[in-house]
Amino acid sequence: MSTFDRREEAFESKFAHDEELRFKAVARRNKLLGLWAAEKLGLGADKAQDYAKEVVRADFEEPGDEDVFRKIRKDFDDAGVDQSDHQIRRTMDELLHQAVEQVQNEG
Repeated sequence: MSTFDRREEAFESKFAHDEELRFKAVARRNKLLGLWAAEKLGLGADKAQDYAKEVVRADFEEPGDEDVFRKIRKDFDDAGVDQSDHQIRRTMDELLHQAVEQVQNEG
């Protein structure tokens, strides 16, 4: 195996590892976001956990964060929760940073 082959293999391995960490961080963010939204919706502890799982599942509808945002936005609108789009997106960003730190500290 040449030096080039070893470097290529190392880059591929790092890319796969980084993608796994990103997936875990986004899933963790979505769970935290679901718990935050559940509190705003006035859900109890058991229902909050179920709602957080719904938010995690919502992320599989399409690439990116818009599917998750739309779920939270719709649920807030349906329940009359007063949160702006900016507040929801800011919370999504803040919780992603928190989730990344948590995932990195686990590994």
